[in-house]
Amino acid sequence: MKHRIVVLGAGYAGAFSAGYLARQLHSDDFEITVVNAEPDFVERLRLHQLAAGQDLRHRPLEQVFAGTGIRLRPARVTDVDAGHRTVTVADGEGIDRLEYDTLLYALGSTAADHGVPGVREHAFHVAARPSALRLRARLDELGEDGRVLVVGGNLTAIEAATEIAESRAGLRVGLATSGELGGWLGPKARRHLLRAFDRFGITVHEHTTIARVEEAVAVAADGTAFASDATVWAAGFAVHPIAAASGLEVEPNGQITVDRQMRSVSHPDVYVAGDSAFVIGENGRPLPMSCASAGSTSMQATAAIIGDRTGRKISTTALSYVGNHISLGRKDGIFQLVDGDARSKSWALRGRTAARVKSAILETAAWSLSHPTFGRPSHKYRLATARERSLDVVAA
Repeated sequence: MKHRIVVLGAGYAGAFSAGYLARQLHSDDFEITVVNAEPDFVERLRLHQLAAGQDLRHRPLEQVFAGTGIRLRPARVTDVDAGHRTVTVADGEGIDRLEYDTLLYALGSTAADHGVPGVREHAFHVAARPSALRLRARLDELGEDGRVLVVGGNLTAIEAATEIAESRAGLRVGLATSGELGGWLGPKARRHLLRAFDRFGITVHEHTTIARVEEAVAVAADGTAFASDATVWAAGFAVHPIAAASGLEVEPNGQITVDRQMRSVSHPDVYVAGDSAFVIGENGRPLPMSCASAGSTSMQATAAIIGDRTGRKISTTALSYVGNHISLGRKDGIFQLVDGDARSKSWALRGRTAARVKSAILETAAWSLSHPTFGRPSHKYRLATARERSLDVVAA
């Protein structure tokens, strides 16, 4: 029987990892199945553009995985039983249970509501394609007249506010953040950010914590009410509770606790990549939920899977974070470098050049999904026997 590898999620981490494994492992020994809720690869980092009314390139996963032998299963993951090595999925035809020998968990994250009343019922977010399309439909209803309030002060909030303001010039856009807008940026980058918000006419409410969301209003902790025809919730990310319910060891925030090789510390046949992984980076701090982290964790996870299953030496991928790239509409942006302690440096790339750099990064990320070996020859490593793997561990 072939060794069954099941990959949950086909976002940046899952899609790249699946393609890389398929091109490195011998199909006579390994069977790879990818489970994803949608049949297409979704460029999550462009979902604020989709919500604002722009159309994104269609990338069917069948084409992404063409020629790899990967079995694509469009379905929603409903349960993971790490003890019995099974995954339960649901699609239009019903419920099914998949068995695995190795699991790569890459289900990513979604918007965190932080328990704020009314967020789930009345707010919109851009952390998934269906929710971005729902916001787009609402903005279409508003036409050239209406109020939009973006809640949050992180990259997603900034990009959503500026994209909507640029694409929907008739709307009155505001942003509420519990801290200072861009307070974590270097001085030059923050000044550039504030000028962009002024240019777009976005009203900023700093030191404002939204405590309740209603159908047409967002209420702050001090009782201030902000009229809003569409409240966009962008106040951080949270992982799916499936991980905590699976029997895997997780952190208080629900992320799966992994070792340096991205193996679950409680179930070593489970590997994790992307936002679902809690791992300490080179600076001694947990890696943030980000596309950059998806890249480094997926490379480390695939190296570990290949090494553990074929007896080869496991290469080490640097788990570092170098900076933030922020789009401010289609023609402006910021690329803020950070130091080893993740603190912003004084220098930052700004303006049209920064926007072009971010666009190039996203295009490269999308291209790499279909070219996971980056043009280098792929290998066909065979499954090592249990004895060979044991000898390799002893030799190490």
